[in-house]
Amino acid sequence: MIENLNNRLELLAHQTTKEGKTECGDSYFYTVTDDYFVCVLADGLGSGKYAHEASSAVVEVVEENHHEDVDTLMKYCNEVLYQKRGAAVSIFKVYFKSRELVYSCVGNIRFFLYSPQGKLIYPLPVTGYLSGKPQVFNTQRFFFEPESKFLVYSDGFDIHGAKSLLKGYRSTQGIADEIRRDYQNTMDDATFILGSFL
Repeated sequence: MIENLNNRLELLAHQTTKEGKTECGDSYFYTVTDDYFVCVLADGLGSGKYAHEASSAVVEVVEENHHEDVDTLMKYCNEVLYQKRGAAVSIFKVYFKSRELVYSCVGNIRFFLYSPQGKLIYPLPVTGYLSGKPQVFNTQRFFFEPESKFLVYSDGFDIHGAKSLLKGYRSTQGIADEIRRDYQNTMDDATFILGSFL
């Protein structure tokens, strides 16, 4: 179901659990204030209970501290994973007034930002995963325009041609329906979050 968040963006999140598992190893959280939108997607290593425990710990620490900047949030996520399974983690924060998107990721979570002019931004993640060990983050900043779209997804989805998926004036619902139809996967936990700035 599409949510309208403070008339700032439309957002749709979709998640499926690996076949045969009762707990999803992916977790996500997002929230919006008057000043910013923040979103985290965490993919716990493996699947099942311990993957869920790891990704849930990440989401909880971001939920409690979402007012912090992205670098600080990544640091907190890394710390909370000490002696847990470990997780791939992607965090981005959107500042509405400056139209700035700040993004950081460790691990195989993909992120795309697509402008109405047809420009696709695809920041490369840092390889590996967060586990409490010392970690270098590569936090990047991008500016976005109204009607830009973003897509972030865990490796349970193997999406090809993100640009053609996001281009044009397709609705958020239409894009989400196509991802669900063409890229469904029961062999892994799978999550995507799709948004469009208003």
